[in-house]
Amino acid sequence: MTGDLFATADPPASGSEALGPGAFLLHGFAAGDAPALWAALQPLLAQAPLRHMITPSGHRMSVAMTNCGALGWISDRAGYRYEPGDPQNGRPWPPMPALFRRLAQAAAARAGFPDFQPDACLINRYAPEARLSLHQDRDERDLSAPIVSVSLGLPVIFLWGGLKRQEPRQRIRLEHGDVVVWGGPDRLRYHGVLPLQAGHHALLGEQRLNLTFRQAR
Repeated sequence: MTGDLFATADPPASGSEALGPGAFLLHGFAAGDAPALWAALQPLLAQAPLRHMITPSGHRMSVAMTNCGALGWISDRAGYRYEPGDPQNGRPWPPMPALFRRLAQAAAARAGFPDFQPDACLINRYAPEARLSLHQDRDERDLSAPIVSVSLGLPVIFLWGGLKRQEPRQRIRLEHGDVVVWGGPDRLRYHGVLPLQAGHHALLGEQRLNLTFRQAR
C-alpha cells in the first residue's frame, strides 16, 4: 500500500454488518462526528499523554495508550486492571467528553444494547507497524455490557476470532468512522489488529486512533 491510497477521507459505506449474534460492524457510524472527536481528543491527550505500556511479562506494547473516564485500563508488571487515575503521575484520568458518551451509547443501542453506560474509554494510537495481538476483553466486572470500538484515521485489518484462541478468525477492513460493537454471546470473542500500513489520512495524518468504550464497574 502507498500513502496516495489514503490521501483523502471519503465517507465510507453506510449500513451495518452482522459479525455474530451479538456483534455488528456499523460502517461509517462515527464519520460525521470525527472532526469533533479529534478536536475533543487534543486536551485529553495533553492532560493524559499517550505512552507504551508494559505487559506483565515485560514486553513493551507497540500501541501507545491512554484513557479518559472514571476508570482507565492499564498494563504493567502487576497485571492488567482498571484504575481511577494514572499511577505514573497520581492524577485522575480526564473526564469522558459528553460527545464520546453519546456516540458510544448510540452505537450500542443500534447494535441492540440500549442500556450501555460506559465509564471507561481506552484511547489507542497506532503508528505504522503497530499491532495488537489476539486477546479477549475480560477485565471488566460486568461482562453483560458490550464493547464499543471506534476507528479513526488510517484503515486497518481487524482480526475477529472465536471464543477460543485457536478458532479460525476473519480479517475485516476497518475504515475511518467505522464502529464495531460486540456483546452477548460474542462478548468474549478473541480479536486483534494486524500491523498498520503506512499512509496519510486527511484528518489524522500518519496514524490510526481507536476509542474503545467499556462498562468497567
